[in-house]
Amino acid sequence: MKILILSFYYEPDLSAGSFRSTSLVSAILDQLSSEAHVEVITTLPNRYSSFNREALDLEIHPRLTVNRIALPPHKSGMLDQSRAFLGFAKGVLQLSRGKNYDLVFATSSRLMTAVLGAYVSKRTKSKLYLDIRDIFVDTIQDILPKKFTFLIKNLFSILEYWAIRRANKINLVSEGFLPYFRQRYPRKDFMLFTNGIDQEFIDNQPQVSSLSNSSILNVVYAGNFGEGQGLHLIIPELSRRFTGRLQFNLIGDGGRKQQLVSALISSDITNVKILPPVKREELIKIYQSADILFLHLNDYDAFRKVLPSKIFEYGALGKPIWAGVAGYAAEFLRKNITNAAIFTPCDVNDAVNSFEYLELITRPRIDFIENFARIKIMQKMAGDIISLASVDVHDC
Repeated sequence: MKILILSFYYEPDLSAGSFRSTSLVSAILDQLSSEAHVEVITTLPNRYSSFNREALDLEIHPRLTVNRIALPPHKSGMLDQSRAFLGFAKGVLQLSRGKNYDLVFATSSRLMTAVLGAYVSKRTKSKLYLDIRDIFVDTIQDILPKKFTFLIKNLFSILEYWAIRRANKINLVSEGFLPYFRQRYPRKDFMLFTNGIDQEFIDNQPQVSSLSNSSILNVVYAGNFGEGQGLHLIIPELSRRFTGRLQFNLIGDGGRKQQLVSALISSDITNVKILPPVKREELIKIYQSADILFLHLNDYDAFRKVLPSKIFEYGALGKPIWAGVAGYAAEFLRKNITNAAIFTPCDVNDAVNSFEYLELITRPRIDFIENFARIKIMQKMAGDIISLASVDVHDC
């Protein structure tokens, strides 16, 4: 058996896609026979232009080959990202040419990796398993200028339709995606293998409860500073309201970083620090030193369907969570995580009011970790992938 895995991000890159695909590959190898082989085609680390880690462009192991494609320098703009993807697609097509696979697996946030996976599976006459981590057709109408939206949305709707129809099996990373996909593809069955808690976070979960006793509370956010997170729309005014009470430490990088920095400077904000991305082991220590963990998504309809992977990291470490999210993410937090204060995205007044409901205590979340350990979720997903690869399925 031979399985091809396409993932734009893979270890040692820093992203939800990297952590997910790396864990999945490990789970697949645990269940495959000694004669089977997994080929991963990904990119050299490129998630943040301000954070680079060395990685080999080719790794060969007994049952695993990892090809990493070098990309041109790029940032978070649509044009830069399009160029980067074209470089990835060109490399995938070259590396997969003339090869035979039982199954192509593609994990995709911005749709095009799914489309690329569908094309490779058609060319190699392989079965196709898609892992959908975002609804790109839904998102572009919120984040792109309206004058471009109509044409681009129609184009990507056609590409989405082609990729989904070709797939033998489809996983949705958020249950919030189900209504969208069931309405458009009523004959397709969808799996729901979510993101989960990586072992590093489980190993560092709190064992006992402890109260915060800081005179000025340390609020930590780590992740992307993009349009999707909308930090530039909430942090300047929110931090000003809590001057003398809260210190905000924001760790990461992204397309809206400069806009955030400019807003902080123009408002003469003194209680916000912006720090560069860090390795995971260092990030866990920063989380553990926090009094509160902060999360925010922009106020777009598309983001009412997503389930940010950050929720799993935050939840495992037992800290109070202050979250500006709506829709399915808010529903998930209320159902699964204690001591999470939820406010309407981009609404400073609601954020200030919700803060008063936080308990300033760190406590174990044993049930949450039991239910959402990544290794358990990926073991089940790996079994599902291998089962599909093992059966005879007529070409779509």
